[in-house]
Amino acid sequence: MRIDLMAGASLSAAALRCAAEPTILVFDSGLGGLTVLDAVRRARPDARYVYVGDDAAFPYGRLTEAALVARVLTVMDRLVATHRPDLVVIACNTASTVVLPALRQRFTTPFVGVVPPIKPAAAATRSRLVSLLATPGTVARSYTRDLIATYAGACTVTLVGARNLAGYAEAELAGAPVDDATLAAEIAPCFVTDADGRRTDVVCLACTHYPLLLPRLEALAPWPVTWIDPAPAIARRVVQLIGAAPREAERHDAAHGTAHGAFTAGTCLTEPLRTALAAHGIGEVAVEAIPLPLQ
Repeated sequence: MRIDLMAGASLSAAALRCAAEPTILVFDSGLGGLTVLDAVRRARPDARYVYVGDDAAFPYGRLTEAALVARVLTVMDRLVATHRPDLVVIACNTASTVVLPALRQRFTTPFVGVVPPIKPAAAATRSRLVSLLATPGTVARSYTRDLIATYAGACTVTLVGARNLAGYAEAELAGAPVDDATLAAEIAPCFVTDADGRRTDVVCLACTHYPLLLPRLEALAPWPVTWIDPAPAIARRVVQLIGAAPREAERHDAAHGTAHGAFTAGTCLTEPLRTALAAHGIGEVAVEAIPLPLQ
């Protein structure tokens, strides 16, 4: 079964466009959704934003699919009731591929998910050697392989399941970056040279955490490649659903597009992280405690 991760729900785009200063909730297991928040805020600077990191359950890859569905539904019940968003972005590949059908069944609020950026990667490559850098769970899912078969059949796609990279991105923002050698080892399998001397020239970032590390990834790459970030496509889909910002919004800056931040545990909230969150437009941060049930 193919899931349209980029679709909204049953509410029409015309109905959504009627909302003045819509409230957009961006949800992730941790901090990766900040990359999506940035892109959506640029597209709709007039909107009200709520950013929620479910750090009590991070990383989602350690949960079974059934446990993940139950967890996200529990958290979203609270968030939708509290914040009443006009649209929710699930800024997490794992949650998007596993939980979106259940979310759309339960809520009338439109949900937009994250798609591994296989299609733009296949369009961008010249060598036809593409690497997909993702969590092990995303690499293993049939949805990812279906995307490759549909959009990248003429390419050789190397699937790289990075067990630690999302955690390294979290540590980076928390003020405890890993060393270059550790980071380079995590991305090394992405860089392939085949028997004809062709080399990987495009790397898909199929986890929203990874663009947080992009300046370091670019510096550590053994040769230059194009890195494909899914966030701009998500922002375009949001605009398709709720419409473009009014012209007057272009004249505003810090007063518009600011975000309220919330975390379900808050144990990650170091002072360096609070500074980093402020740089992403999150001026107010709260803990909305939703502990993970004991297994």
